[in-house]
Amino acid sequence: MPYASSFLTGFGLSLGLIVAIGAQNAFVLRQGLRREHVLAVVAFCAGADLVLMTAGVAGLGAVLGRLPGFVTLLSLAGAVFLGWYGITALRRAFHPERLLAEGGGPALSLGGALARVAGFTFLNPHVYLDTVLLVGSVGAAQPDGMQAPFLGGAGLASVVWFASLGYGARLLVPIFARPIAWRVLDVLIGVMMLLLAAGLLHYVLRGGA
Repeated sequence: MPYASSFLTGFGLSLGLIVAIGAQNAFVLRQGLRREHVLAVVAFCAGADLVLMTAGVAGLGAVLGRLPGFVTLLSLAGAVFLGWYGITALRRAFHPERLLAEGGGPALSLGGALARVAGFTFLNPHVYLDTVLLVGSVGAAQPDGMQAPFLGGAGLASVVWFASLGYGARLLVPIFARPIAWRVLDVLIGVMMLLLAAGLLHYVLRGGA
């Protein structure tokens, strides 16, 4: 069945690309553990993925492929953003007085949470390489009329993953009832963010090669 084949192709490709340790996933996990604006964050991530993948299938990927300067600019902005967030996480981890037993730090407003997840999403050049260029090119290559089921499968994979990450994090709540667990998590997140920032800076210094 061609519809099922295109749907499963989109689902598998999208899931394979997003199921990885990264800044966006780490933030969704942290919000899930805090039980803070989880639905809004999950919906934003899944919606952004669908919009970018749809744009890629519609042809935006070909345009971005001819604009290496845009990707370089995103890399530089992303490095600054990730560096700032990484340092913030490490400061939380090494200043216990900043941690609240019930949530690992001051609560974020809805706007603050969405601003951060937007940064993790749109200032990451890899999201454009994955969702727009790669998923877009595979989707555009589907037989006539099969782009819609392909995007349906890809979008569903994104919803399933982010919902599982955000709401499944509640299973870990007993572990994170202790402030030391939040300190360990923030150290891991801080180090990961700084490594990602360093990787983006390396990409910029190499001229996007």
